[in-house]
Amino acid sequence: MKLLITGGAGFIGSNFIRHILSSHPDYGVVNLDNLTYAGNLENLKDIETSPGYTFIKGDICDRKALEKIEFDTIVNFAAESHVDRSILDAQPFLRTNILGTYALLETAKKRECLFLHVSTDEVYGSTEKGFFKEDSLLQPNSPYAASKASADMLVRSYIETHKIKAIITRCSNNYGPYQFPEKLIPLVILNAMNKKPIPVYGDGMQVRDWIYVVDHCKAIDAILHSGIPGEIYNIGARNEEKNIETIKFILNKTAEKLNISEKELTGLITFVKDRSGHDRRYAIDPSKIEQEPGWKPEINFDEGITRTIEWYISNKTWWQRIISGEYKQYYEAQYGERLKT
Repeated sequence: MKLLITGGAGFIGSNFIRHILSSHPDYGVVNLDNLTYAGNLENLKDIETSPGYTFIKGDICDRKALEKIEFDTIVNFAAESHVDRSILDAQPFLRTNILGTYALLETAKKRECLFLHVSTDEVYGSTEKGFFKEDSLLQPNSPYAASKASADMLVRSYIETHKIKAIITRCSNNYGPYQFPEKLIPLVILNAMNKKPIPVYGDGMQVRDWIYVVDHCKAIDAILHSGIPGEIYNIGARNEEKNIETIKFILNKTAEKLNISEKELTGLITFVKDRSGHDRRYAIDPSKIEQEPGWKPEINFDEGITRTIEWYISNKTWWQRIISGEYKQYYEAQYGERLKT
């Protein structure tokens, strides 16, 4: 199998490439990434010379460029994904998440190849009770979620109209190594390490289901090989927790690792004005994937958070280069263009 993995320099995409090369060493992997602000080739430095791996800097909206790449399967991670940024300016989200998906669908139609589209549980919106199933109504509440829901609908339309082989996955909140520092869990860890205020939206009672990124990658691998074209699969860890409790748990673990007072770190918590349209609770039912192809998460939240904290402590150079702007300077020198922020 030769995979075209789009957005492979991002958080989940880079972890998936590492997983695939380890689990399927006979596979070829082409990583197509436009290296916008959260795309970082240093995420893949340890495997960049691996046999069968190729990186191409490119835009998924560029259909002519897509035609030149050899592959037989597409796994689409490419997306603008930060809700706050989508509230400030939705245009990049519409371009990448909708028009980019359209270009990939056209390519998949022409190649007659499998297209696995990685979406999000945020397309379902928020619910106080119960759990969303794969056939639940889509009610996105942020520009980001709306752009992903639109992409899902495009994929569905190509399945029905053009009979392409496509699968949609919708996963809950990921965390783990190489996650961009603006996201909640790395933000809490790094601010705690640097004794900076830890912002909490509203009352902090928003509920999320957290999944360790490697478990997500293994779920996609299982679906890639055993999933049914035309189907949708929810991917979750059944690990619901309120944001404020998640933050306190991380601070407790970080204090242990740094051998400092937990009280000192919890004193950094700062409640701030809530985000516009902030979903109260994401909740998906992953029963379908648990039954067939038979995937379940292997890493519980305690172990996953411990691994994540240890990774950020041991990889200061990686996140310091991002925060300081050093990686941005490196990128601009290498590619002769400004890093899109």
